[in-house]
Amino acid sequence: MPEARGKPYPAYGTRLPSSFLWSCLHTMKKNGKQDPTFTYEVIVVDDGSKDETSKVAFKYCQKYGSDKVRVITLVKNRGKGGAIRMGVFSSRGKKILMADADGATKFPDIEKLEKGLNDLQPWPDQMAIACGSRAHLEKESVAQRSYFRTLLMYGFHFLVWFLCVKGIRDTQCGFKLLTREAASRTFSSLHIERWAFDVELLYIAQFFKIPIAEIAVNWTEIEGSKLVPFWSWLQMGKDLLFIRLRYLTGAWRLEQTRKVN
Repeated sequence: MPEARGKPYPAYGTRLPSSFLWSCLHTMKKNGKQDPTFTYEVIVVDDGSKDETSKVAFKYCQKYGSDKVRVITLVKNRGKGGAIRMGVFSSRGKKILMADADGATKFPDIEKLEKGLNDLQPWPDQMAIACGSRAHLEKESVAQRSYFRTLLMYGFHFLVWFLCVKGIRDTQCGFKLLTREAASRTFSSLHIERWAFDVELLYIAQFFKIPIAEIAVNWTEIEGSKLVPFWSWLQMGKDLLFIRLRYLTGAWRLEQTRKVN
């Protein structure tokens, strides 16, 4: 059977690097030459940005064809989680990679995620997730960060562990590979559409006992981040508490018998 992959990239307030799209398509074309049954698609989701994200992406769409590169332009900003969910539900691949459009993670690291995903086999109900992780870079980042930002980082990690997700050191890396069945099960239950959506995604995955592998990836901090340290951490902290309370009180429910579409 063809090994089809879909790759949604959310973009808002971050210039879409042409080099990142080139790296993605170059890697996919190389894989296609090695395996004639290999198919892929790249989906760029423009989350209501005011820059030239869609324009850059459309140039690649014209060059490679709409069967290889597709662009979804949202009129109104929905948040990173909402944009990725739109891309996931529009994808057609057996495996779905989500990646930040800023190119902080090097695209060839997809091979590490694929190996991590395959190592989880056999997959229950064909569901598995491989999460890119920057946890191995933590000591280096602490040395470069201010005491205040380091305190915020550790505080957030503690809240994630205490309230929502156990056993995953880096929930926020935007480089994740999911089987189609795992993506359908988790994203169809997702409520949070802003920065903390990754935490709810993994909370849902752990509830359904979906196997998760955490894989170290190369990562470079990109200038121009939309996150303002104090207010972003405060908002994400509120979202974590919101996630926990909503599920605890039954306002949000997860059903074990939910069918996979």
